[in-house]
Amino acid sequence: MDAVAQFVSNFITYSVLVFIFFIGLGVASVIVIYIMDRTQQSSSILRNYPVIGHFRDLFNHLGEFFRQYFFAMDREEMPFNRAQRQWVYRAAADKDSTVPFGSTRDLRPEGTIMFVNAPFLPLTEESLPPKSISLGEGYCDQPYTTSSIVNIPGMSFGAISKPAVLALSHGAKAAGCWMNTGEGGLSEYHLEGGADIVFQIGTGKFGVRDGKGGLSEDKLSNLAALDQVKMFEIKLSQGAKPGKGGMLPGEKVTAEIANIRGLKIGEDAISPNRHHERNDNGDLLDMIYRVRHVTNKPTGFKAVISSSDWLDQLFGLINERGLEYAPDFITVDSSDGGTGAAPMSLMDDMGLPIKESLPMLIDKLVEHGLRDRIKVNASGKLINPTEVAWALCLGTDFVSTARGPMFALGCIQALQCNKNTCPTGIATHDKDRQKGLVVEDKQVKVAHYIKNLEKELRILSNSCGVKRPRDLTRQHARMVVQFGKSVTLDELYPSTAKN
Repeated sequence: MDAVAQFVSNFITYSVLVFIFFIGLGVASVIVIYIMDRTQQSSSILRNYPVIGHFRDLFNHLGEFFRQYFFAMDREEMPFNRAQRQWVYRAAADKDSTVPFGSTRDLRPEGTIMFVNAPFLPLTEESLPPKSISLGEGYCDQPYTTSSIVNIPGMSFGAISKPAVLALSHGAKAAGCWMNTGEGGLSEYHLEGGADIVFQIGTGKFGVRDGKGGLSEDKLSNLAALDQVKMFEIKLSQGAKPGKGGMLPGEKVTAEIANIRGLKIGEDAISPNRHHERNDNGDLLDMIYRVRHVTNKPTGFKAVISSSDWLDQLFGLINERGLEYAPDFITVDSSDGGTGAAPMSLMDDMGLPIKESLPMLIDKLVEHGLRDRIKVNASGKLINPTEVAWALCLGTDFVSTARGPMFALGCIQALQCNKNTCPTGIATHDKDRQKGLVVEDKQVKVAHYIKNLEKELRILSNSCGVKRPRDLTRQHARMVVQFGKSVTLDELYPSTAKN
C-alpha cells in the first residue's frame, strides 16, 4: 500500500509540474506572439489587437468551409461583398488573382454586366497601356496631362488619419495617378508622397476661405503656385450625402487641422449644403471661370447628377457663353454612397446610381457637342476591373475610387467610418489605433492595387479585341435586362458616346 501511495503521490506531483510547464509555455508563447504582433508592420488588425487578432484569420479560413451552411455566400454581403473585397486584398498584396472551380457570380439578375469577347484576339496577353489625356488644353496656361485611368478621389485629412493620407500619397505617386484632397484642404501629408494633387473646393472653402468664409483669390494663387497641385475641383455634392455638407466635430479640429482649414481650434468644421455664391448655372460657370483664371490650371466640378433637364440647361448656357466658360472636367458621383457618414435617408434614397447617371451625362455631352471639350471622371463603387471596364465602355475618361484604396490600406468594412473607432487606423484620430497602419507597408499595397486594377483592365480589353482600355465602346459589354436575357450597352443607351 505504501508503494501505491508513493506512486500516486509521484504521479500527482509530476502531473502538476507538467501542467505548470505547459501553462508557463502557453503564457510565454502569448507574450512572444504579442511582441511579434505589436512590432510587425503588415497587418493593422494584429498591430492594434495582438494575439486575439489571429482569430479573425482563423474564422475567415473556417468560413470558406462553413459559410455554405451557416454564413452568407460570396456575393451576398453589403455594401461590398466578400468576392469584391477579396479581389482588392489580393491585388493589394500583389498575389495571384485567379479563382478555382468556377465563378460564384449569379449572371441572372437584372443589371448584371458581361463583356463580349472577340472571336479573334490580338497576339498579346494584355492590351497596350492607356494613352495620355490632356485637361484644360487651350483654355489655361498650365493644362494637365496624365495617362492614368484609375485615381484616388477626395478623402479629407481629418475624415481620415495622417498615416492613411501619407500612405495614399506615396501609393498614388508610385502608381502614377492623381490624389484628390477632399474638402478638408491641402496638408503637408498630401504633398509628402509627391503625387499629383487635385485640390477640392468644398462648400466650406476650407484652405481657400477668406475671413468671411468666401473664396480667397490670394490663397487660390498660393496653392496654384505649387507644381504638385495640377487641377481644382469645385464640389457641388457627393454620393454619400447629396444635399448636405460635411461636418467634422470640434473635438477633432486640432491645431493642425484648424490651421489647414482656416478655422479656430475646437471649432466645428461645418460645410454648408451649397456654395453661397452659386444660385444658378450662370453662377456656377462664373465660379469655374474665376477659379481657372486665378489659378491658370484646369478646373471642373463634382456632383451627384440626377436630372437630364439640368444638364440640358447647363450645357446650353455653355454653348451660348462660349467654351472658355465650360468646366475642363466633370466628376459624376453616385448615389451608392461613399465613405462619408450621412443620414440614411440621403445615403439610401437621394440621387441616381452611377449606372444611370454616367450614361446620362455622356449622352448629354455628345448631344450638345461638348464631349471633346469636357472630360468625364466617374466615381461610385467602382473598385474592381468589371466596374471600371463598364464605365470605360460607356465613355468615361477616368475613374476615381475611394473604397478600393481603403481596402488596400487594410479596411475590413467594420462600418465605423462615422465614429472615431475605426479598428484599422484609417478613419480615426485615436493614436493607438493609428499605430496599426504602417505607412511603409500600406503605400506599397495602394500602388499594387491600382497597378493590378489597370493591368486587369488591359486583360479585359485584350479579350474584347481592342488595343487600349479607353478603346472599349458600348458594343463591348452587355447588361441583363429581364429573365436572364442581355442586350448590349449600345442598344440600352443608343449613343455615339466616343467621337
